[in-house]
Amino acid sequence: MSNPAYSAILRMVALLIQNLSSFPSTSSLLSLYASFSTSLMLFRNVYHELVPKKLEEFLKAKFKSYFSTYKISPCYDTFIIDDSWKGISRNKLLEIAKFYLSTKIGPKNKIIRVGKFSGQKKLTAGLVRGQEIVDSFQGIDIKWHFDLQSREDGGGEYFKLSFEAKHRDKVFDEYLKHIITIHKSMTTNNKERVLMLYSLCRGNWRSIEFEHSATFDTIAMDSDLKKSIIQDIDRFLTRKDYYKRIGKAWKRGYLLYGPPGTGKSSLIAAMANYLKYDIYVLELSDIGSDYQLRSTILETDRKSIIVVEDIDCTSEVHDRSKSDEDSDSSDSSCDSDDKDVSFSLSSLLNCVDGLWSSSLEERIIVFTTNHKEVLDPALLRPGRMDMHIHMSYCSREGYRVLVSNYLEIKEHPLFKEIDEVIESVEATPASLAEEMMKSDDPDIALAQVLKFLNQKKIEKAAAQDDENSLT
Repeated sequence: MSNPAYSAILRMVALLIQNLSSFPSTSSLLSLYASFSTSLMLFRNVYHELVPKKLEEFLKAKFKSYFSTYKISPCYDTFIIDDSWKGISRNKLLEIAKFYLSTKIGPKNKIIRVGKFSGQKKLTAGLVRGQEIVDSFQGIDIKWHFDLQSREDGGGEYFKLSFEAKHRDKVFDEYLKHIITIHKSMTTNNKERVLMLYSLCRGNWRSIEFEHSATFDTIAMDSDLKKSIIQDIDRFLTRKDYYKRIGKAWKRGYLLYGPPGTGKSSLIAAMANYLKYDIYVLELSDIGSDYQLRSTILETDRKSIIVVEDIDCTSEVHDRSKSDEDSDSSDSSCDSDDKDVSFSLSSLLNCVDGLWSSSLEERIIVFTTNHKEVLDPALLRPGRMDMHIHMSYCSREGYRVLVSNYLEIKEHPLFKEIDEVIESVEATPASLAEEMMKSDDPDIALAQVLKFLNQKKIEKAAAQDDENSLT
């Protein structure tokens, strides 16, 4: 090509090479700069003459795309929320995250899980494996990814949170606390909250909804005793700061003792409904070691009642000063096939009122027994079983409560005759309730109760006669 522009460019390049071969003077540099500027202007003119407009736009787009691909990406950090911390306590943040994210599921999530959370009556939604949700908090995007662990890692559910590394402290200190606060406000302030009943299954707590209707108004108990229990519970609820000041764990222990059928389970249900606490029923026969005992108790939640039923059936807690014959004779109500436990009394005491008990804040511990006399005195002292409640046979006052509950009446001609008999016999609230359930007609039901009590009176007199004849 003989285009003058190309000839000029070639001359300028040759001049540039010639000038670079020796150390340039100031005049040379100025001359070189002028030559280079002229060359650039000529090159621009040639470019516009030879390159079409559409080709120019295409080349610009490719150039921009190439360099944008290699731009520096932000660094990301990841938090994992799972329940692999066995032996410490349950990771409540896992359930909280499920609840929180159920409010964030949107149209982009085409497949969702549907179920019910603990403490909620309404149905709620959840993520399925592999799905993601992007949440925003104070201008920070947090990507949630839901998945399942491998069998080697326990096979449980987990959430993975990803976010820009520069926001790590804010996510940990503020965002996670934010979702906990949201969960708490939506559950504790929900009037439809359902209490849960937990039991052990293969070493893990499993729950069902607790819908027992017992209240302090409906249990057949002496009014003064009932009032003292309510006052004790109310005092416990308001003394968080007091317990902290004196250096004790904020918990309370109760021992319910008395014959079978005297309303121990109903009282526990009434306490749960009054406190709005969940119930954890701990079967000591299912505990195989001191370590399992500690971890099982520590996995209970705050605002709960830990119930240890029929503790007299566990040989480890028996009074060692009593003879085996005495223990056997008073333990007749226990299951004879009950397996031996492998934890120690000292471990139980430490969980209830030792170093481990410091982790049982805001909990009620209730022990029940039919035979208080066989228990080791170390277990009975204050700090472990703070209040001993004797569940006795039905009194006149307790019987009036039963009649009101079952027959919905306040007065009846047979009341006077029943009152004369009921104090002289040993009849449990459960047995009297069973008699009243035989008919919806108050006349028939109360006549049946009177017949039952008179039969009890005859049997008691016969037993006394036999005892007197032997002496």
